[in-house]
Amino acid sequence: MAIGEFGGAAAAPRGLSPVLGPMYGAPAYWLYEMGQASLNPARAFADAGKLFFKNAANPWSHTELGKTVAAACELFERSTRRYGKPEWNVPSTLIGAERVPVDISAVWERPFCRLLHFERKFERPLRRPQPRLLIVAPMSGHYATLLRGTVEGFLPNHDVYITEWIDARVVPLSEGSFDLDDYIDYLISMLHFLGGDVHVIAVCQPSVPVLAAVARMEADGDPHVPHSMVLMGGPIDTRINPTEVNLLAGRRGIDWFRRNVITKVPFPNPGFMRDVYPGFLQLFGFVSMNLDRHMEAHRNLYLNLVKGDGDSAQRHREFYDEYLAVMDLCAEYYLQTCDTVFIRHSLPKGEMTHRGVPIDPSKINRVALMTIEGQNDDISGVGQTEAAHKLCTSIPQDRKYHYLQPDVGHYGVFNGSRFRAEIAPRISDFVLSVNASGPRRKGASGARVANGTGAAHSVNGAAPNGTAKPPPIA
Repeated sequence: MAIGEFGGAAAAPRGLSPVLGPMYGAPAYWLYEMGQASLNPARAFADAGKLFFKNAANPWSHTELGKTVAAACELFERSTRRYGKPEWNVPSTLIGAERVPVDISAVWERPFCRLLHFERKFERPLRRPQPRLLIVAPMSGHYATLLRGTVEGFLPNHDVYITEWIDARVVPLSEGSFDLDDYIDYLISMLHFLGGDVHVIAVCQPSVPVLAAVARMEADGDPHVPHSMVLMGGPIDTRINPTEVNLLAGRRGIDWFRRNVITKVPFPNPGFMRDVYPGFLQLFGFVSMNLDRHMEAHRNLYLNLVKGDGDSAQRHREFYDEYLAVMDLCAEYYLQTCDTVFIRHSLPKGEMTHRGVPIDPSKINRVALMTIEGQNDDISGVGQTEAAHKLCTSIPQDRKYHYLQPDVGHYGVFNGSRFRAEIAPRISDFVLSVNASGPRRKGASGARVANGTGAAHSVNGAAPNGTAKPPPIA
């Protein structure tokens, strides 16, 4: 890796032409780019210092002073760099006792999104096809690689596809705009591409557009609806147990966001002059919510580097290489989502539309529904995702299932040890149960709900007798 980095300095704006729209927030992005460029010499110097004081041939590298200087140089460089899009790094998966290679390829593409297929290269064909999963990654600032652990958790038992949203900063203005309606169009197009023989999983933010897309398809009698949809930690109804994130949107109002967080992509990026919600502002919001925790993590990194705890330092690097890599969001999409989901609560109120057509979740009757929440989720409060069950009144109760995972926050709903051990097996069991049940049957028995302790109980008091039974808890 080259010492230091240089992404190009931002050119100063020549004027505020009314034709180009409001430029209220523009200076923030220009100043950010200038700051990144101005820090490049210091980062290069820190890189060189780290290499010098970590070189085994240098006697200083074996002293307390040398280790301290090397740790300080690495901490400075990591704290000031701009993190690029991470790689997937999923070369293989373990199926049974066999290590199977995985080939990642784009099978569908539009200007703002690619559909990736994690194709497992079996030496012999499977005796029974495994269910296909379409994982819809959140378009909320981080890259889809944040769901690497989610993908790895499903690969042994499923044929996995995932949406990879494109950084708006690299999409030229000539490709047009992108808003929430376009997002829903993309999802419907993907489901058509996959022929409907798929189960869709929405992680966090996509829960609303996924539910809307399925409702539109059901209302139109579309034959390519998915077999089931799994909504994980999503803001279906943010009026329920609102978190600080939800309350902020209501206090500020959409005009405040339009004036203060929307800016234009600076030169020399390909998306020059596109209106965006920049990733660095989103990252600032993420970090400020738990500032003490992040500062303590970087302090521990410094101490681990000094004392030579390479394993702990490497775990820190892997997490923050992912967490600090952010992308810009199209302003149209960001503002429409804030207004529709967090300010006006249009979906639960029955006021949400797509291309002028009302979204009616009660039209959904062929698609099974599973919702998952984390007990300690501080982004989507408990009950916000479960609210989908009250909206989807036409889905039989034996094709509905809700699970509350104890002792996990928002990130733990889709990643980590509890996801692998307790959540992913339940999703796989739900998907297999839906496939085994074939076409939906008439009649409704009690929907099974896990109450956070692992016990299942009925939503409406009926004896649990549905087909979507969760696996036993270990």
